[in-house]
Amino acid sequence: MAAAAVTTAKRARAQQQPVYRGALQKFEGRYQPDSFDSLAWTRRRYEEMPRRLGFRARNLREAQAWQRRLRAKLVELLGGFPPRTPLRAEVLETRDFPAYRRESVIFESRPGLGVFGYFLIPRNLPQPRPALICVPGHGRGADDIAGIDEKGQDRREKGPYQFDFAVQAAERGFAAFAIEPLGFGCRRDPASRRRGLGQSSCQPAAGAALLMGETMIGWRVYDVMRAVDYLETRSEVDARRIGLMGISGGGTITTFGAALEPRISAALVSGYLNTFRDSIFSLSHCIDNYVPGILHWCEMYDIAGLIAPRPLFCESGAKDDIFPVDAFRFSFAEVQKVYRIFGAEDRIGHEIFEAGHQFSGKLGFPFLEKHLGV
Repeated sequence: MAAAAVTTAKRARAQQQPVYRGALQKFEGRYQPDSFDSLAWTRRRYEEMPRRLGFRARNLREAQAWQRRLRAKLVELLGGFPPRTPLRAEVLETRDFPAYRRESVIFESRPGLGVFGYFLIPRNLPQPRPALICVPGHGRGADDIAGIDEKGQDRREKGPYQFDFAVQAAERGFAAFAIEPLGFGCRRDPASRRRGLGQSSCQPAAGAALLMGETMIGWRVYDVMRAVDYLETRSEVDARRIGLMGISGGGTITTFGAALEPRISAALVSGYLNTFRDSIFSLSHCIDNYVPGILHWCEMYDIAGLIAPRPLFCESGAKDDIFPVDAFRFSFAEVQKVYRIFGAEDRIGHEIFEAGHQFSGKLGFPFLEKHLGV
């Protein structure tokens, strides 16, 4: 009983002692807490960023000139794009499903760099078809959106988070090309592969890009450009009607890719459109999101504005804690201003749905069907 009493007394004293939070804890009241807060300091710096190429156009002529200048600057910030080289494309396997045929495809986006993708072609529909390049977010890569589970088997139900949106696209009549982003699935380093299917090699690869004066976003956008090149070789595809869609990290590549690739006729951005200030800038994100110096020139909504006047649909979960919905609303309103100058307000749409960070498509797919002519 005596030992128990001593233990209880020690616990009581421990509970009375304040939890140690750092060296300045005992000096509270003698300094300004915000001056030692990394987020508060960087947000103050954000307000000082000039954003020299932010959208300020007053008419169509000024808006078109703004797009030319910002596109050129954006290509520079991403690290530039190399000359086109032969694709060396090959179909490795073909499988038939009730609504579509699925091919496993490889091609080279640049010498020595292979790209893998699933090409889904709707069955029993007239050709050529409108096509969607589909880019997944963080996860297992293209398998996550092409109906393939963690054991490599065909899924019976559409998986969580991304809901096999490439399969949905094919079931709705699009030719869907689900491409594997660099750093995921079969495009990872050996260390990441050993840690399991859900582990990416984003961090070392994106870090390597920065050391070379380039960016992972630039590398992945170029893969999208080469995917367009590939689709132009396919007789099943109408090259005048190629769209781009993706969620989260795939939404990043959809935003930048549609902004920089004029052959993209329409885009669906899921779980990404926001402000750098409230998402990438203020939360812990994968390094593949970062473009050095971009805030000197523009915000995220300016990049999305480069898609105008082509059709653009953006969606966000009301409970998304990665890309906050209030910032989504603000950013979307800023993009609308660009579309208004272009006289294209009927070509931009959005959805806010009651969920977290996940794909919806409830309004986005009908939008793409309307503008790509399924």
